[in-house]
Amino acid sequence: MKHVLSSALCCVLLLLSTPALADSVIVGTVTSAENKKPLADVVITATSPNLQGEQVVVTDANGNYRIPQLPPGVYTLRFEKESFRLHARQDIQLRLDRTIRVNVELLPESFSELIEVTSSGSRPLIDLGAIGRGISNFFGGRGRASAPGNTSAAPPASPPPPPPPPERTAPLPQQPFADMYFKSYGVNPTIDTEEERFSTFSVDVDTASYSMARSYLERGALPDEQSVRVEEFVNSFDYGYASDPESPFSVHVEGFPSPSRKGYHVVHIGLKAREVSRVARKPAHLVFVIDVSGSMNIENRLALVKRALRLLVDELDERDRISIAVYGSTAHQVLAPTSAADKHKLMSAIDRLQSEGSTNAQAGLELGYAIASEHLREGGINRVILCSDGVANNGITDADGIWERVRKQAARGITLTTVGFGMGNYNDVLMERLAQVGEGNYAYVDQLEEARRIFVQNLTGTLQVVAKDVKLQLEFDRQAVVRYRLVGYENRMLAKEQFADDRVDAGEVGAGHSVTAIYEVKLREPTPSFATLRIRYKAPEGGDSRLMEKQLPSSLLRTAYGSAAPPTRLSYVAAAFAEKLRGSYWVRSLSWAQLSSLWEELNEPLRDRPDVRELGALIRNAQALDKRTDRFEQLEPVFTMDFDRVPVIK
Repeated sequence: MKHVLSSALCCVLLLLSTPALADSVIVGTVTSAENKKPLADVVITATSPNLQGEQVVVTDANGNYRIPQLPPGVYTLRFEKESFRLHARQDIQLRLDRTIRVNVELLPESFSELIEVTSSGSRPLIDLGAIGRGISNFFGGRGRASAPGNTSAAPPASPPPPPPPPERTAPLPQQPFADMYFKSYGVNPTIDTEEERFSTFSVDVDTASYSMARSYLERGALPDEQSVRVEEFVNSFDYGYASDPESPFSVHVEGFPSPSRKGYHVVHIGLKAREVSRVARKPAHLVFVIDVSGSMNIENRLALVKRALRLLVDELDERDRISIAVYGSTAHQVLAPTSAADKHKLMSAIDRLQSEGSTNAQAGLELGYAIASEHLREGGINRVILCSDGVANNGITDADGIWERVRKQAARGITLTTVGFGMGNYNDVLMERLAQVGEGNYAYVDQLEEARRIFVQNLTGTLQVVAKDVKLQLEFDRQAVVRYRLVGYENRMLAKEQFADDRVDAGEVGAGHSVTAIYEVKLREPTPSFATLRIRYKAPEGGDSRLMEKQLPSSLLRTAYGSAAPPTRLSYVAAAFAEKLRGSYWVRSLSWAQLSSLWEELNEPLRDRPDVRELGALIRNAQALDKRTDRFEQLEPVFTMDFDRVPVIK
């Protein structure tokens, strides 16, 4: 029944999200402003409030492009090509059953001004603008209005532009696992510092996306491109950062020439939160809310949950309490708050867990929060841990009905961690959003070793938060950096005004946790420093935010890839692996064989580490499985059109 309802819901959503076919078209030619020659392989992205998603095409060998079957509305076009300045054209008015021509001349990066020709098509002729109009401020203030789920934050001074559209490879021929629910947040563009020099985002210490990809690949399938979040791949690895006992965060920065983007440097930025010893960790009350519905009885999901709980119980001590609530068609308490020292009672309760009924996730969460609230430990750790496949077919069918309640409980100090299990009939979107709103973290357990990493190796960091609402902002020096791109964090982007706004929610960081971000930057000329890094955070108990600020000297940028430290290079390999899996335009020149070679170039002690050795195996698996045609080749316009029939104003 659950499968039928989920499938029906998916079909309804698909029907609702499919726009009616329209006969409006945007066409044009892209040429170089320097020599007037046509430019092939320019990526053109069309976005509009009336367009579900986006339309992406590339120019052919003659510089021509065509974007067909568009609904009428106001459009923005973005033109991107390596070695040329980014260009965005806004406020394009497209009427029903009209063809509009937008011709653009792109400037090489060495040029100082843009010359643009814009004109329109038949039935009737529409004037789109004049020669000499400059680059728009499309990239100014880039970022979402707030972190997902945040409805209480005040809007920024000026509304940020819409998020960048997805840039994906051609769809996989078939999806091997039914009813897997994911959401694409697009792929960050490269941004000109003349348009916007600030890059602002909320931190993310989740790792679920990497574990999910591993689960796909080990079952002989490429992961769904929408499931790949680059930052969660990068943050799945330990880069050996040293913590600073005198500071809430230590900062580790290094850069090197990009192996995949000629003329760019990769900049690795790592933060390490202060350590808290096991003895110094606060006492905890953990309320496990466990999905025992019928779907949890397949693929040993519930069995893996029980094994994971056994690992956790062995790591806790007499300071800690555990409660267990389960939900199927209804929710009920299995274990009242019990000392972790009473291991026999805890293990017995775990052993009694069995599958039952449909999935009333709302009832389960409400019961879990009620138990946590009634037995709140003042000054301690109060956390609800949801173990589920995320699918709900009874009571609540999405998270919208409980966002506010989860947020209010987090404000009281009861945080939420979500731990996902299972392939097929799995809702990644719901599990991630719940963890974000609940000020916790999201993990995915595909094997017992992953449970050991979460509940044993990283237990203190998983449980004890040392910094709340952590935001990062990089201000690039325009004299040093021409362009930049943040790799990943698409669903954590913030407007620059939100950095100093304490009403805007952001990510939480646990004791000893590390956060790593990867940038690609194109340097202009040598300068003493290339950027300023700012970190804003609150104490675990809240209050006003605090600010850390560090200059990033250019001496941190190495002259060769091989000169960078092996852990720095590992972060790039992890990021490039994710980019390849999600079909990012920005790694189109990096082959699987080249990526495998970059992994081979890591020094032997690092390559022999079990998690790094596993990464190499996953890269080889993906290489063998990837039969996709490059979407930028596949989407090259294939059409016959008489351009003389579309008038052009010169």
